[in-house]
Amino acid sequence: MNFPPLVSVIDDDESVRAATSSLLRSLGWHVHLYSSAESFLECGHFDEVACIISDVQMPGMTGLQLQQRLRELGLALPIIFVTAFVSDAVRRQALDGGALCFVGKPVDGAVVSECLRMLPRRFDRGAR
Repeated sequence: MNFPPLVSVIDDDESVRAATSSLLRSLGWHVHLYSSAESFLECGHFDEVACIISDVQMPGMTGLQLQQRLRELGLALPIIFVTAFVSDAVRRQALDGGALCFVGKPVDGAVVSECLRMLPRRFDRGAR
């Protein structure tokens, strides 16, 4: 690949999207931002996405509903969930559904970086 893999950030809070984008770009990733799960699903660029970072609680389709929809479409995209409302039941549902990580807000950049290091080798960013 001649370009860094793409991370899609899905969060209804514009300030969270901007902060997450800045973090990811500083780590060398390309970033696309979406204000809803529905807008991400409409983009159609799934084959370019190395990872999704999604809020759990959003108006309309939630992050967990997005995860389910992607499975229904046969898309096994790694997802890092972030939430201000951490609960064991939601964490378990996300991880049982195949989530890569489940992170509480405010998000710790080192934790996100460590989650991204867990991506499959085809998306390996090297020793960052």
